[in-house]
Amino acid sequence: MVNKEGEQIGIVPIEKAMEFADEVKLDLVEVAPNSQPPVCRIMDFGKYKYEISKKTKLAHKHRRTSHVKEIKMRSEISDHDFNFKIKHAIEFVKRGDKVKFTLVFRGREILHKEIGENVLKRITETLQDVAVIESQIRNEGNNLTMIMIQKS
Repeated sequence: MVNKEGEQIGIVPIEKAMEFADEVKLDLVEVAPNSQPPVCRIMDFGKYKYEISKKTKLAHKHRRTSHVKEIKMRSEISDHDFNFKIKHAIEFVKRGDKVKFTLVFRGREILHKEIGENVLKRITETLQDVAVIESQIRNEGNNLTMIMIQKS
C-alpha cells in the first residue's frame, strides 16, 4: 500500500487500508491489480480523474489534423493561372495540409496525357523547396492525380 504522500507502507490487510483511507478522508484506489500482492494507493480519486481529463483535453487541443486540399487544373493551363494555384498550394503545404493536384482531361485531351504529366512535373519542380511527393502520378479515369506533403 502507498499513502497519500507517495511513501510505501507495506503489505496491509484490506480492512486496515480502508481504515487509513477513512482517517484522512480519501479514497483507497487499486493501482496495480495484477501484481502480487495488488498495490493500492490512498488518494482523492475525483481529483485524479479531473487531472487526467484535463491532460487529455490539452493533448487534443494541441493536436493538428491534416486535411487534403485539392487543386484542379487543366492540361492547357496559362502561366498566370498556374502561378496563382501554386501560390495557394504553397500556403496549404506550409500549414501542414496535404495537397492533391488533379489534372482534368476533357474530350480528346485524354489522348495527350504526356502534356498533363509535364504539367505535374512542372509542379514538382516548382514546389521542390517546400514539398515532396507522397503519392506519385496516378491515372484515375479522365484525371491524373498526385499528392504532395510538407518537406520535413
